[in-house]
Amino acid sequence: MTPAEPHALSPLPESRTEACSASEDSKQSRGEAKRSGSAVVRVLSYNVRSMRDDRRALARVIRACAPDVVCVQEAPRFFRWRKHASLLARESGLVWVTGGATACGPMILSSLRAHVEHTEDILLPRTPGLHQRGFATAVLRIGGARLSVISTHLSTNAHERYEQAGLLLDRVAAAADGAHTVVGGDFNDHPDGRSFRRIAAELQDCWAVRPWGAEYTSRPGDPFQRLDAVFAGKEVEVLGCGVPVGLPGVTDRDLRAATDHLPVLAALRVPAGT
Repeated sequence: MTPAEPHALSPLPESRTEACSASEDSKQSRGEAKRSGSAVVRVLSYNVRSMRDDRRALARVIRACAPDVVCVQEAPRFFRWRKHASLLARESGLVWVTGGATACGPMILSSLRAHVEHTEDILLPRTPGLHQRGFATAVLRIGGARLSVISTHLSTNAHERYEQAGLLLDRVAAAADGAHTVVGGDFNDHPDGRSFRRIAAELQDCWAVRPWGAEYTSRPGDPFQRLDAVFAGKEVEVLGCGVPVGLPGVTDRDLRAATDHLPVLAALRVPAGT
């Protein structure tokens, strides 16, 4: 693969809830009126390699990204995993929502802006000799918007990975009414791979829709491939997505020290739900 130059790092939209007063309604265009009650949400997807590296550097990167939701992969899942998950959440200015050992690695964190309606951790069918995989899922309400969030880490085995991509889409199809899909994960596949393309046929690949920052997520120091991504439902407006290289507060030194993947940050406008 040829190196991908970072796209111009214009400011990524900040989190906000979009609302208007009754007097303002009459002055808005039809497109603007549709935004009333929607929420601009920042979603981060990050493989943290079981927090085996520099935890403080990891927390600094997450804080600088100012996410509302973090889809974590390879969260701690063995001895005292809850303690380590809580430490990461606290040092990042977030709270634990679900996942970790109970989802075999995927985990969801959020800011206090999110109201948690429902959580469920799902274990996927396991191929003998391969790692157990799972989904961490949550329905979150942020302002007037409802999000069906899935954090996932697909298999390194091509056949199993393709089957898991199908199970992911089944889960998306079964999402709560009025909740808009957001999926963050390490997909262990390139954008031209069968599993990645299977997901991208049904959901928006946020980097492909509105590239921002850098593209490649593996590995820090010499990135050459995109394995990690944020996907969103068709009704969600992608405002920008990519690796936050050059974002104020995100240093190259911290990115190298934090873990063996680079994070993916997306800003999404999520319509108001029911």
